Amino acid sequence: MLTSLTERYDAFFKQKNVVTNCLTVLEEKTGVQKQYIATGAVSILALYLVFGYGASLLCNLIGFVYPAYASIKAIESNNKDDDTQWLTYWVVYGVFSVAEFFSDIFLFWFPLYYAGKCLFLLWCMVPFSWNGSQIIYTRVVRPFFLKHEKTIDGVVNDLSDKARNAAKEGFALLNAEKNK
Repeated sequence: MLTSLTERYDAFFKQKNVVTNCLTVLEEKTGVQKQYIATGAVSILALYLVFGYGASLLCNLIGFVYPAYASIKAIESNNKDDDTQWLTYWVVYGVFSVAEFFSDIFLFWFPLYYAGKCLFLLWCMVPFSWNGSQIIYTRVVRPFFLKHEKTIDGVVNDLSDKARNAAKEGFALLNAEKNK
């Protein structure tokens, strides 16, 4: 297991992507191997997520910035599989954010909460077929949605109608005031 993990860690640094390109530049400028730079950066981030002020913001940035970047790249690519991967991530991220809203008042008191949350979000975005987004979507979100799809559609349609009617009334009032 440890050998497999080490091999994947080393293989990552042989890939060509934004992260490895930046690490290569840092390696050339500092003379420190990129594996050590990456390990140090990850260690500092982990310590900050445990002890740092603003760990919530950092955790949310990690869960948002890279996925947003990857989503834009997916939209611009001709491959639709990556679109599905990132749409699934955003659905799970949204469900998690709503659940967190109601439980955050209790959970943020746990010392390793933001480190755990960050690990969860990273697990949801890893580029493997067994990532957190796929597992949670197929085992929790999709079955719940399929079971309650008609009810959800009815609520969405009702709210859409109400919003449309409220907008029409608002514009009618604005036009009435404008014509006075």
